[in-house]
Amino acid sequence: MARTLVEMAADIVQSQASNRAMSTEELTSALQSTFKALLAIQAQECILPAEGAEAGGETVAPAISPEKSIKKNTITCLECGQEFKMLSPKHLREHGLTGREYRKKHGFSLRQPLCAKSVSERRKKAGKDRGLPENLRKAIAARKKARKKAQPEK
Repeated sequence: MARTLVEMAADIVQSQASNRAMSTEELTSALQSTFKALLAIQAQECILPAEGAEAGGETVAPAISPEKSIKKNTITCLECGQEFKMLSPKHLREHGLTGREYRKKHGFSLRQPLCAKSVSERRKKAGKDRGLPENLRKAIAARKKARKKAQPEK
C-alpha cells in the first residue's frame, strides 16, 4: 500500500531527530518544509510537458493512455497518475475538474463510469438484483403514454 506524503515527511523528520536533538519548533518547521518539498516533487512527477510543448506551456501529457487507465481493479487518474478504485468528485476537484470535464478532456464517453471495471460490474449486478431495469421500463412506458395524451389528434 502506498504511503502518504505526511507519513513520508514524518519518517524523514524522525530520522533527522534521532541523529540530533531538535526543539518542538525545529521539528514543526522541519516537518512542514519536508512535506512541502515532497509535495513539490510529487507535482513535478505528475506534470510532464507533452512533446513539442514549451517548458511553461499548459499542455500536459498523461502518464498512460486513456484506454489503459481503466483496469479490472483500479483506475489511474490521468492528471496525477495515482490509482484508485473510483475517481471521486473530491479528487477531481483537486485538479480543478468535474467528472464531465475530465471525460471530455481525455476523450471518454460521457457515460463512461470513472471507476474500476470490477466496481462497475458489481454496481451493474446490484442494480439488476434490485430490479432497476424493470422500474426503468415502467418509467419509459409511462412517459410514452404521457406524450401520446399531450399530442393533439389529427
